[in-house]
Amino acid sequence: MTLILPGPYKGLRIGLFGGTFNPAHSGHRHLALLALQRLQLDWVWWIPAAGNPLKEEKNSFEARFASAERMAHHPRMRVTDIERQLGTRYSYDTLRALLPRVGGGEFIWLMGADNLRYFHRWGHWDDLAQLIPIAVIARPGDARLARLSKFAHRFADYRLRPNMAAAFSSHRLPTWTYLPTPLHTASSTNLRRKALARNPFRRADQ
Repeated sequence: MTLILPGPYKGLRIGLFGGTFNPAHSGHRHLALLALQRLQLDWVWWIPAAGNPLKEEKNSFEARFASAERMAHHPRMRVTDIERQLGTRYSYDTLRALLPRVGGGEFIWLMGADNLRYFHRWGHWDDLAQLIPIAVIARPGDARLARLSKFAHRFADYRLRPNMAAAFSSHRLPTWTYLPTPLHTASSTNLRRKALARNPFRRADQ
């Protein structure tokens, strides 16, 4: 199996940025750049979902992957089809299969606050927190609801202050943090709506 960076991974801090990316947009890039800086990451690996069990995606994997590649144009970002290679659909299963293959590195799961609101709907969501530290980055309109989410309540005692997030490796799992940031308003939903406005004969979810 070919991974996006040749090993060894020892000493590297890598953010795993999973998502549907339907399509990827400048808000995703904003989140990845902030994670690079605030978490002192060496790399961000973008992991487009092979398929989202919570959504019926009309855009092909190839189109979503290509949009992520456009947004991840950065010397310390890579886009990988590792989920398709592994044959997994749930992030929990992807991490269980991936992490043993990249031993020695320090990995952090990256997600926007919009996903934290519904994180409890993910397969094995509470077990996922036992596999990897999680960094949640603020998104427009989701900050308050994210902090009131089922995940935030379940793991309230394991949350690190933002200024401690760079020290993830010194804390036992589960551990997570919420990173406030100047908000970026781009969203995949708005991009699909604009595409529909330009072509009214195209379905909004395509």
